Amino acid sequence: MWKNNSEKETPGSQMKEFSSTTKIAPTIGEYNEKDELYDPFEHRDKKNTYSDLGSLVHMVKSSLGSGILAMPNALKNGGLIFGGIGTLLIGILCGHCVHILVRSSHHLCRRTKTPKMTYSETAQTAFACGPKAIRPYANFMKLAVDTALCCTYFGGACVYVVFISTTIKQITDYHTGSDINIRLYILALIPACILLSQIRNLRYLIPFSALANVFMIVGLASTLYYVFKDFTPHNEIKYIAKLENLPKFFATVIFAIEGIGVVMPIENSMEKPHHFLGCPSVLNITMTIVVALYAIMGIFGYLKYGEETASIITLNLAVDDVFAQVVKLIIALAILFTYGLQFFVPLEITSLAVRSRLSHKYGGVGETIWRIIMALLTVVIALAIPNLEPFISLVGAVFFSFLGIAIPVVVETISCWEGHLGTCYWRLIKNIFLFIFSILALISGTWVAMSDIIKDYA
Repeated sequence: MWKNNSEKETPGSQMKEFSSTTKIAPTIGEYNEKDELYDPFEHRDKKNTYSDLGSLVHMVKSSLGSGILAMPNALKNGGLIFGGIGTLLIGILCGHCVHILVRSSHHLCRRTKTPKMTYSETAQTAFACGPKAIRPYANFMKLAVDTALCCTYFGGACVYVVFISTTIKQITDYHTGSDINIRLYILALIPACILLSQIRNLRYLIPFSALANVFMIVGLASTLYYVFKDFTPHNEIKYIAKLENLPKFFATVIFAIEGIGVVMPIENSMEKPHHFLGCPSVLNITMTIVVALYAIMGIFGYLKYGEETASIITLNLAVDDVFAQVVKLIIALAILFTYGLQFFVPLEITSLAVRSRLSHKYGGVGETIWRIIMALLTVVIALAIPNLEPFISLVGAVFFSFLGIAIPVVVETISCWEGHLGTCYWRLIKNIFLFIFSILALISGTWVAMSDIIKDYA
């Protein structure tokens, strides 16, 4: 019924995902088999497209971030056996949700005679083409997805601030013999955050992104070197963790693995988008590489440090080892350089809204002030939640459960509603279970994370 195809997105096109508006063709209504004759890929602009290899590199790069350093801590909250198996299952689940989102987007493109759609446009069009009772909510769904994507990037930027401050604090405290409050380190990052937030052209972020990629690769390779150096399993290893810790495990792994925000931009920019899905495909190869790396880091990192595993594994590296200190600083710099790119999308979206409400004379000044306020807001939130572990769990539970699981299954269900739910409605049943899982992960993960945050304040 559907062709296995995909889209691609670059950081520049991520901004367009929020600002563009879907032009839904007048063919909305009952499903017509002739819709399948329209090939959206033949009508796409082939300029500035990426090869399959380039798309694969972008997908892997977008999925490998600071989250991989939290995987050993995730295994600590899940247990060796439960966590190892759970990581593989969540990886499969995330890959499946990406698959059904992209496939639904292709189906809706053919139905509305549209070459390509962003994530929010896919959700909007699914509701607009769905049963009559839900069509009035189409624009609301687009706004909801756009807002969730914006908040996700913003939340990631806040996590980055805490990540960098935690790393710098450990090294500085060791050399000074003091125990300075982490909030002072967070405040010290204000100048860097403000400067990075003022970059308004992605072209100027390219050098920072390139350095971040090099530093992250070197840092991850060096971290794995320390994990396997003189490897001996720790004495305190749990095979299945306590029940109350499992929500933190799920939220952390979802935060680490899920990268659905960049999927549609990447698929939309592929030279051969029909290679994104299928077997083998860009998606399958990417998820295999990513899940394997995350599982290796999580399992062996937890075996190495056991219950002493920190919120990010680099904090477990010997603080008196000079090379280990360099590794920590390299990764901290990589995350700092990524801050500007991570924060670019929400800044562009909100800045457009600010400029539209100001006269041309004060538009530039108003945008500058707004960008400063947004950068300071990430610092304020980091000051409020300076503990990295519950912060990561909170972002993963709230935003990635919603964007990465709940919305894709809703979109697929609505897209397949007219006679394509499968034998015995297996797609509907499957999606109901996945939706329930996402809601449980959201509620339980948020509850546990907020409980830990409250305990910190208490």
